[in-house]
Amino acid sequence: MQTPDNKYEVVIIGGGPIGIACALQAEKKGLSYVILEKGCLVNSLYHYPTNMTFFSTSEKLELDNIPFISNNPKPGKREALEYYRRIATNNKVNIHLFEKVTAVETKAEQIHLVKTTKAEYTANNVIVATGFYDIPNYLKVPGEDLPKVSHYYDDPHYYATQKTVVVGASNSAVDAALEIYRKGGEVTMIVRKPEIGERVKYWVRPDVINRIEEGSIKAYFNSTLKEIKENEVILNTPEGEEILPNDFVLLLTGYRPNFGFLQDIGIKLSDDGRKIPEYDEETMETNIPGIYLAGVICGGVETHKWFIENSRVHASLIMEHISSCKTVKHS
Repeated sequence: MQTPDNKYEVVIIGGGPIGIACALQAEKKGLSYVILEKGCLVNSLYHYPTNMTFFSTSEKLELDNIPFISNNPKPGKREALEYYRRIATNNKVNIHLFEKVTAVETKAEQIHLVKTTKAEYTANNVIVATGFYDIPNYLKVPGEDLPKVSHYYDDPHYYATQKTVVVGASNSAVDAALEIYRKGGEVTMIVRKPEIGERVKYWVRPDVINRIEEGSIKAYFNSTLKEIKENEVILNTPEGEEILPNDFVLLLTGYRPNFGFLQDIGIKLSDDGRKIPEYDEETMETNIPGIYLAGVICGGVETHKWFIENSRVHASLIMEHISSCKTVKHS
């Protein structure tokens, strides 16, 4: 529900699947809320590769027991966009798109000021459900800022007939390598470990291993990228330095949450290198009363720990806690 004075019981930062799940639960509890999303609806999902297939089956991506019917055993990006869009529109979810949150300030107990590029909001409770896809893990090698370099991959057609280096061995890197190869690209993978990642989708991993073994895709294991130049790349390999002719470089080395944003709010992060935010696992409330976390951001740099399927429950945990605190306060 929209409020005339921009005062809400709950402000949700992030309009992805988990942010939408929080909104649905807020509605059930009769709490006034708004979602603030810096991009389009389910912005991170929208920017995933065109041909991406989820690891999860469709029922594990469902919100609030609303059926997700897919034509395939594993749904793709387009089906997911359609599903979450219909949930948002059919339930008239109160969401402000293309409105970036710039600051969250705690003014008093349970009174938070949320500033955006368009307005200011007052909230008793704030949920941070911002995911992790917006900030790449930079390699900090010379030439990383060249126009031919990207930390994101969309469609293989762009790389047809071109010499493309793919750095990484996770799902995104493997998907890109296979798709570009099948569209006529000349693909070389640079992998810092001795093999393709164990967490790669089980039906894809044998495919890329076989393509490497037969020589369709060239792979350098235990290797790193040393420098990117206009028409070539320089590698560090176990056999020494190697120079490869090159047209494009895809640095698909993962992404990380906006830890600076969390710290600016006042949320504590672990100092063991994992940067896991401090929160109560039973309520999802952080060290700041009335500020909660939901979704993949709970895992710090371990972005493989939380997915839609195992973090959907965060929404109900949070709203149950908020509504119980509200009941106690008014009793």
